[in-house]
Amino acid sequence: MLDLFFVRGLVEHLEQATPRMRLIRIGGAGVRGLSWTPGQHVRVHVKDPQAPVWAGLLRDVLRSYSVWSYDGERLELCVLDHGDGPGAQWAGALRLGDEVAFRKPEGRFVTVDSAAYHVFAGEETASVAIGAMLRGLPDEARVHGAVEVAGPQDRLPLPRGAELAWQYRGNASAAASESLVAAVRALELPDEPGAAYLAGEARTCQAIRDQLVKERGWPRRSVLVKPHWAPGRRGLE
Repeated sequence: MLDLFFVRGLVEHLEQATPRMRLIRIGGAGVRGLSWTPGQHVRVHVKDPQAPVWAGLLRDVLRSYSVWSYDGERLELCVLDHGDGPGAQWAGALRLGDEVAFRKPEGRFVTVDSAAYHVFAGEETASVAIGAMLRGLPDEARVHGAVEVAGPQDRLPLPRGAELAWQYRGNASAAASESLVAAVRALELPDEPGAAYLAGEARTCQAIRDQLVKERGWPRRSVLVKPHWAPGRRGLE
C-alpha cells in the first residue's frame, strides 16, 4: 500500500557536495516522468520503507528536501548534515543500491515568470532550492541575492553564483541572522519591486521580508517565504 502514496527509487550515486552536504542521486523506473518545477521539494520516508503503511504517513518519519536537479529520469537531493536527527541519520547511512521512498515533487516555492527581476536570500538549507531556481531561469533574467554559509567550504556550486553576495558567519548561529538581513539590505535593487524568494531559518526569513515590505515598499505578495527550520521547533518544511 505504500506505493499508493510514495515513489520508489534506488540510490545510483553518492558524493559530498560540500563537507556537510551529501548529494544523493536516485533513479529507477518509478522516478521517471515526474512533474517538477525548480524550487519544489519531495517528502522522503527516512525510516524503514517496509514499515507499516500508516508509519509512512506520520510526520516523524518524513523529511522534506528541496530537489537539486531532475532530468526526467534521475532526481538529485543535497541533504545537510545538521546533527543526529532522523533525516541526517538516513542520509548518512545510505549506500549505493538502497531503496528510497518519497512523495512526488510538490510546493509553491517557485520563480514568478512575470517578475521584473529576482531576489534570493537564505543559508545552507535554502541553497539547494536557490540553485535549482537559478538554473531554471532564462539567461536574460536579472538576478540579485545573498547567501550565508559558515565558510567558503560550505558553498554549493550555484549557477550565477558570482552575482550573489556571499556571507560567512563562522561559528555564529544561523538563527535570526543579522548579517544576512544586512546583506540583503545592502543589495542595490531597482526602484520597482521584483519577486523575492526567502528560505531557511524562520526568523531570518521574517526579518528580510519585513525589510523588503517596510523599508523598500514591496507588496507582501511579491515576497515568497519558505521557512525550513527554527530553533526548538519541529514540523517546518
